[in-house]
Amino acid sequence: MSHKKNGGIGEMIRVVIYAVVIALGIRTLAFEPFNIPSGSMIPTLLIGDYLFVSKSSYGYSRYSLPLGLPLFDGRVMQSDPQRGDVAVFKLPRDTSKDYIKRVIGLPGDTVQMRGGRLYINGEEVPRQRVADYVAREPDGSVLRFQRYVETLPGGVQHVIIENGDNNRFDDTRLFTVPADHYFMMGDNRDNSADSRADVGFVPLENFVGRAEFLFLSVNGEASLWEVWKWPLAIRWERLFDRIGPVANSDAWDETKGQAQ
Repeated sequence: MSHKKNGGIGEMIRVVIYAVVIALGIRTLAFEPFNIPSGSMIPTLLIGDYLFVSKSSYGYSRYSLPLGLPLFDGRVMQSDPQRGDVAVFKLPRDTSKDYIKRVIGLPGDTVQMRGGRLYINGEEVPRQRVADYVAREPDGSVLRFQRYVETLPGGVQHVIIENGDNNRFDDTRLFTVPADHYFMMGDNRDNSADSRADVGFVPLENFVGRAEFLFLSVNGEASLWEVWKWPLAIRWERLFDRIGPVANSDAWDETKGQAQ
């Protein structure tokens, strides 16, 4: 009886170890979950969104590993980020922090904001005005923002919101992106700490992966213990949405992408 009991405990320990190894392997090599705690990527990503990031999209660096273990330098199986990608990266000045922004400037590009308009390599990036973005605050008040479909060089389109064109980051110096670095910006242009100021240029090594799709989205109106409120707190319409360029700017009507 004692032998069987010890064998059962040993088998359970092996199963747990295997499960942990498999989970770490998936997290390191395939997909890692992240959640969105801030509004810097509205309307693409909302506070309370949970998403999967593809770890293989750009190859692997030390920051692909748990705890960022410094087992090697640079990237292996490297694939360069593309303009318009939404990517998770380690903050250059504090690699304990994960940030998520959109790739705007590639190595060698010049990037500048002038009067709220984005210029890449001296050319003004086109933007098309669409229906306003409506955000409802917890107290019931309603905020409206100008919403645009922006077309980056190469034709990638994505949606941004603006609160006018005379804010803190709407006029910047001319940035020249160094080799092996990228210029990152939030889609919520007037409420994003990004490469225009706090973040700076992001080294290729700091990229964790490309954001792929949402697997959960909650509006924050239900606590963990308020099980009966969960169905109403989930933004069902956002579940399994892919994170990428917009397919048709005409589809961005008054309600699509609202923050509820």
